[in-house]
Amino acid sequence: MLNLVVTPEDAGIDVPRQISLRGAVPGEKVAISASTVRSGVRWTSYAEFMADDRGMVELAKQVPDAEASTYDMADAMGLIWSQLPQVESAREVFNQSVFDPLVTTIGVRSGVNSVSATLVQRIAVEVKRIEVEEDGVYGVLFLPDDPTPKPAVIVLGGSEGGLQEHQAALYASHGYAALALGYFRVPGRSDYISYTDLEYFTQAMAWLRQRVQPAHDFVAISGFSRGAELALLLAATYPNAVSAVIAFAPSAFVHSSQNAADPEMGREAPTWLVDGEPLCHLWQNNRHASWEAFDSSVPHRHELAIQTALQDIAAMDAARIPVERIKGPVLLLSGTDDGVWPASRFCKMVVDRLASRSTPSLVQWVNTPHAGHAIRFPYVPTSQATYLHPVSRLLCTTGGQPYADAQAGRESWKAVLQFLRTVSAKPQG
Repeated sequence: MLNLVVTPEDAGIDVPRQISLRGAVPGEKVAISASTVRSGVRWTSYAEFMADDRGMVELAKQVPDAEASTYDMADAMGLIWSQLPQVESAREVFNQSVFDPLVTTIGVRSGVNSVSATLVQRIAVEVKRIEVEEDGVYGVLFLPDDPTPKPAVIVLGGSEGGLQEHQAALYASHGYAALALGYFRVPGRSDYISYTDLEYFTQAMAWLRQRVQPAHDFVAISGFSRGAELALLLAATYPNAVSAVIAFAPSAFVHSSQNAADPEMGREAPTWLVDGEPLCHLWQNNRHASWEAFDSSVPHRHELAIQTALQDIAAMDAARIPVERIKGPVLLLSGTDDGVWPASRFCKMVVDRLASRSTPSLVQWVNTPHAGHAIRFPYVPTSQATYLHPVSRLLCTTGGQPYADAQAGRESWKAVLQFLRTVSAKPQG
């Protein structure tokens, strides 16, 4: 009799699982499928194996038949990251509510026999959600159920705007007070990234410190893409206010508004303001910057335009984020095939600059070969490299290979948790 085992069956989304089958006929073909409804759209994957001489299939150890599978390597979670949506344009891998788990049905067919099991992934585990709209700050605060003071993390999204609730909830599930902070495309803020004032973020950090009284006064900033650019910029501009930086696919430079620009101002409009004055950005007075390669590629690969801007040394120097002013620890996460901008190259620049600090602090860099831009979460589908940008409405690519993005998500998140455990355990400085 077939026996399908998922261990653990129900756990946090970042918990790896083991999937194994017993009771098949040795040498018999075994077909395994996975189905998950994500934000109302069904995502599916499948793999075909040959049962070993014990009548077993262990997904972590056996390579599926590439021609009959959605992935082609031994990987216990391959059925998750290789899932494809039944609606081609679908990209949302989470349900809208962070408390709504992802439930995957795994089905097995071997000969005339079949069996199924369930794999449940939870994002918010023993946390509470608090909507925030006070003192000019808009976001959602997630707190662990344990009322004792916790280190805090501010979570910033990229050029999509809105709130990064799922990542903030995941931080809180690991014992951190996490604020998903909105800075555009949220109530009370602009619909565009253009002319965003940095003082808003100092206000948010002050509000969070007062609200949660974080352990050791520790407030880290975790940012993705434009949010990672912003995290480094905030730590360089206000070094005493930022305890640590976690930068997913960051830049080493200040950029213009680009895909998230107010269309009336154009994509070369400034993004960040300090004391009402716009910061110099990479496109400003750049003699080589060109949008031609970006505009002519479909899906649009933004990195092609950025590479032209990096030919002007003077413009680079003027727009460089002065990361050497950062006082706290820094974690950088990148992939070598980033389609949005050359994050690996940027991270190398940041690492080199951080080495010149007068008071050295911890710097870590996880750089995954062949991975693209979208590397924030472990154990989610990585099959959709193209997306319709929510502001510009252009069809773009994040770059990367699905297996590499899956590895990057897994290894990066593991590094994030270890980094935070290390740097938040005692006062910095």
